[in-house]
Amino acid sequence: MKEIDAFLEYLKYERNYSKETTTSYSVDLLQFEEFAKECELELKEVNPNTVREWIVQMMDKGYNASSINRKLSALRSFYKYLLKQGEITADPMTKISGPKKKKPLPVFVKEKEMDRLLDDEDFGEGFKGCRDKLIIQLFYETGMRLAELVGLNDADVDFGAKVIKVTGKRNKQRLIPFGTELADAMQNYLSVRAQAIETLSDAFITNESGGRIERGKVQQIVRQNLSKVTTVKKRSPHVLRHTFATTMLNHQAELGAIKEILGHESLATTEVYTHTTFEELKKAYNQAHPRA
Repeated sequence: MKEIDAFLEYLKYERNYSKETTTSYSVDLLQFEEFAKECELELKEVNPNTVREWIVQMMDKGYNASSINRKLSALRSFYKYLLKQGEITADPMTKISGPKKKKPLPVFVKEKEMDRLLDDEDFGEGFKGCRDKLIIQLFYETGMRLAELVGLNDADVDFGAKVIKVTGKRNKQRLIPFGTELADAMQNYLSVRAQAIETLSDAFITNESGGRIERGKVQQIVRQNLSKVTTVKKRSPHVLRHTFATTMLNHQAELGAIKEILGHESLATTEVYTHTTFEELKKAYNQAHPRA
């Protein structure tokens, strides 16, 4: 206990740590001290195996990776302090690594829900309705990012080659192919836009005045329209990007091709969608198989 008290005083007065941080460290260290006592060890006698056993115990009790890693951070600082003070000769935390955080699976909208939105829901008449529906289609049928859609210019859409040129992260450009349905929707939008707006900017997707549409407006359009067909909590343009990738995988598209369309640097980034589709397969199996 005296080592912990001295360490907390050091944090408070020499390192200027906040009261909240020192209190948090105190709770974590006292918890570990209790565990060390159960192992019949003093804090200065602890070895790496003791720490690993503590990690296992916390995992068994249901602590998540973030909580465990926070506690290990307190322990690292504590033993670095003891080493600096000459209280110990070896740091038991040197080769300790905490549990990895589980990356949440991408949220996506089911294919039948997207079909209902695009085929059955009413987006309204005139320019606004036509534009809002096209925004949903562009995200769902190309997988582009929000910034890429907002940054599109008329010159970036090549109807002859059926490709859209987008500028992604770090100003990297790539070409995204599109099909006949999206081509028809874009040409119809351009026709309606020309009739509704007299003065136009270079932007492909515009506001009612002809200027480039704002990011917040696009997010609002996506959120409002996804709310018509899905109960998922996240209803953002990025969810539609996830939906595009998941739909492509479900229809046997190659992972490498999806990677190129999405503009991912690494295939590992794209592979997360294989976990999503596998989770859907497991769900379908558990619902359908009589002995599942």
